[in-house]
Amino acid sequence: MSIDNAINYDDLRKLAKLRLPKIAFDFIEGGADDEVGLDRNQQAFRDTPLVPRYMRNINGVNQKTELFGRTYDHPFGISPTGLIGLFRHGGDLMLAAAARDANIPFVMSGSANCTVEELGKTAPEHGWFQLYAARDEKISEDMIRRADAAGLSTLVVTVDVPVHSNRERNTRNGFTRPLKMTLETRLDALGHPGWLAEYLRHGMPVISNWLPYAKAGASADDVGNLVSEQVTAPLTWDNVARYREIWPRNLVIKGIMHVEDAIKAAELGVDGIVVSNHGARQLDRSPASIEVLPGIVAAVGDRMTIMLDSGIQRGSDIVTALCLGADFVFTGRFTLYGVSAAAKPGAVKAIDIIDREVGLVMAQLGAPDIAALGEEFLYKPMPRNY
Repeated sequence: MSIDNAINYDDLRKLAKLRLPKIAFDFIEGGADDEVGLDRNQQAFRDTPLVPRYMRNINGVNQKTELFGRTYDHPFGISPTGLIGLFRHGGDLMLAAAARDANIPFVMSGSANCTVEELGKTAPEHGWFQLYAARDEKISEDMIRRADAAGLSTLVVTVDVPVHSNRERNTRNGFTRPLKMTLETRLDALGHPGWLAEYLRHGMPVISNWLPYAKAGASADDVGNLVSEQVTAPLTWDNVARYREIWPRNLVIKGIMHVEDAIKAAELGVDGIVVSNHGARQLDRSPASIEVLPGIVAAVGDRMTIMLDSGIQRGSDIVTALCLGADFVFTGRFTLYGVSAAAKPGAVKAIDIIDREVGLVMAQLGAPDIAALGEEFLYKPMPRNY
């Protein structure tokens, strides 16, 4: 199957799996511990039925969505995903360019393999920057100033990595620091010649935004070790308040799952939050993002922008989140599989698939416009009379 023939998320996933060796594919695919969170994320969407309203005028379904004063062509964007350069050399900027061309936001990971300055040149009006707070506050503040100088509109502070999680697929594959690849892993790579040729040509990608803070002549592993040491920072609300002081534009916190944390974010003047369980890659027994969304919307939906990610595999998932009160939705693996499989055309294909599915679901529901989506389309069982 070629990328042109891909019609859904699973097709992109299969194409990525064909191209990538197991050690790389498992890094994308995997979750934490027993990976029950991966299933829960998807099951929570399946357990939220949508009820259509027929005999309505659905000519010209409109997905345009306003977010932080800017109108995007779709109600979804691309979540931050790290180490993209390991799956596709230059993949960060390919995703950024695809997002720019589709007029949707792209959040560059704090562990990206390009720099915030390169993002500012590629997609200045569509690029957002994810900050993994460092133990050394001078590093965090310098990264914030670099994102500001690059002209980016939105800073996304990810708060759900207080410690490194237990991702057993990575351990078994030798994807650790330092790398401890087994003979089986090395032999498997030989079966993926396209990926292997790229890896041999470019080597292990550097987490580029952190390179200025490493020692002179630092290798990719040296920089990776620095990041590992720094990003499990004791992040507190005082840090968020400081970031609010020095960041002049949209400030978003990603990883909020508790109503009280959402309320605290609103009190500090944060512009928006991303309700997220990190794609089930941190706390395996966490509820799905979609399960906690309604309570958070009820608490602070009138005070800040509420976004969501984790578990998005269909356009219907995005529509469900919007009906439950989210203002916007992000997806990570969907577009990451696309770019891993077929570079920028794969990223474009992923966006096109999501676009098509969202439009079809909206039309089927009888919702001609994003603003029409709401509780009306959510199934609520009638109480039984005994």
